[in-house]
Parts: sequence; structure tokens; C-alpha cells
Amino acid sequence: MAWQTTGDVAEFLAAAGPYLRREHVRNTVILTVTETMRVSAAHSGEPDEAGVDPAARPLLGWWAGPGEPAAASAAPVTGAFLHTPRFPVVLTDVAPAVAAELAAVTLAGRPLPGVNARPEVARAFAAAWQRANGGAVHVHRNQRLYRLAGLSWPDPAPAGAARIADDSDLPLLAQWFAAFEFEVHEMGRGSDQAAAARERIGYQGITIWEAGGEPVAMAGATRRVAGMARIGPVYTPPAHRGRGYGSAATAAASQRLLDHGAEDVVLFTDLANPVSNSIYQRIGYRAVEDRVSLEFRAD
Repeated sequence: MAWQTTGDVAEFLAAAGPYLRREHVRNTVILTVTETMRVSAAHSGEPDEAGVDPAARPLLGWWAGPGEPAAASAAPVTGAFLHTPRFPVVLTDVAPAVAAELAAVTLAGRPLPGVNARPEVARAFAAAWQRANGGAVHVHRNQRLYRLAGLSWPDPAPAGAARIADDSDLPLLAQWFAAFEFEVHEMGRGSDQAAAARERIGYQGITIWEAGGEPVAMAGATRRVAGMARIGPVYTPPAHRGRGYGSAATAAASQRLLDHGAEDVVLFTDLANPVSNSIYQRIGYRAVEDRVSLEFRAD
């Protein structure tokens, strides 16, 4: 059995959606990104792809069968991936041999900056990519996925209050999105952060913490899908750090998601940042699993 691929998000979700939703917390990235793609396509209609390089369009795929190659074609879906150009491939928990086949065969010739997966899966994918392409593989970021087990507000609470961002906040939020991307050295950085902020504002997906009449922190949130939503990005400008504003914004955004029907609220942390890991645990987030982003370089 080979990987099946498509550029059509509706086709992908029809095939892989039930599989992804069974582990909706662990599959948060693919579910939330494809939900944004689905909503955008519904609003804008199908784009005219004539003359567009296929490598410049998102590619999605699923694996059907047991956890190894050569499965029966009628077998259930047991793996999925998403690749948005300029960003790493996001891969679900599959057997190392299946990950290696994806890198060496299915995605052969497609420009890839890296892979994001559970460590053993990412290493298998990266090794196959390196054998086929040469170059070097570097650890870009070790991450931990957390799920909210029970919200605990910061105590003592910082000064100020939460509010939902609106269009008047767009210039500031575009700057904050860009600053966050720069600080975390995001793979694929340089994307249109104003568009990203505008899209979040459009569905009330950014919570601002305001103190003394001034915005001092923000916490973004994805759309809710399969009963789950993800917090991020969370950003506090350097001049306002160390006062609990980011924690309060995160708590407020988490509470809003719960109030609007989310059954599971999740977020990712950088394991190299012990401060953020401890902060999120204090407000009620508990570890689910670790993932790693590996970066591919020509050197």
C-alpha cells in the first residue's frame, strides 16, 4: 500500500478525517490547519490553479492499512500528513518504515524545510530524506503538547482585564505576530503576519490582556474542530514581561474556548523554555506527548 495524496482538503478529510478525530488532541495541528483551509475554501471558492507550481500548494495524504508498507488497499486509515509550503511536514504517529516511505518516495522532489512528528517518527523520516537528498538534519525545536485538565487562574491575578481583539487592533497584532515568529525562529518565517492576525480577528480568535488602558499581552486560539481548540501564539512584549500578563491572557483565552463549547483545549511549549512550561502547568495544563521539529539544510 502506498501513501495516497491530494491537494483537495475536502477529499483529504473525507478519507482521513475519522482517523484524525479519534485522536483529536494528538492530531491538533493537522485538524486545525485543515479546518482553516476548509473554511477559507468555502468562503473564497476553489482557486484557479492553472499555471501554479504544484510544489507551491499544500499537499495532504493518508496511509491505509497496518503500520507497515504493503497493506491491503481496503484497510482503514492509520496515518496522515500535511505539508504547507515553507513549513515542515506534519506527520501523525506512524511506523518508522511508513514515515521513511513518505520521505523517500511520496514526497521525493518536493522542497521540504523539515518534519514535525513524534521523535522516533521524525528521525525515521529525516534519515530517509537525508539518504535521498544529502545535506544535514538539525533539531529545530523539541516541543511538548499539553491538554487543559482544569483551569486555575493566576493567583494573584495581574492588574487589568481581558478583551477580544477587533479590527482596530490589527496594526499592533501584526507587529506582535511578527515579533513572536522572530523570537521563536519559526520555520517558514517571513509569512504574512498581518493576514494571519486578520484571519484570527475574523472569528474572535485573539484575546488581549489590557492593563492601564494599554494592550500588554495576547493569546491566540484556533477554530474549534472535533471538540478541540489550540491556544497560540502567546506573546508579551519585552517591556511587559514578568508580571503575569501572558498567563492571564492564556487563562482568559482558555476559559473563552471552554465557554464556547470546546471539550479539549491544548497548547504546545518549547521544552527549552522552562518558564513557559511551568506557567502553563500552574494554570492547569498537563503533558500529553513530546514532538520534535527537525530542520533540513543543504549544508
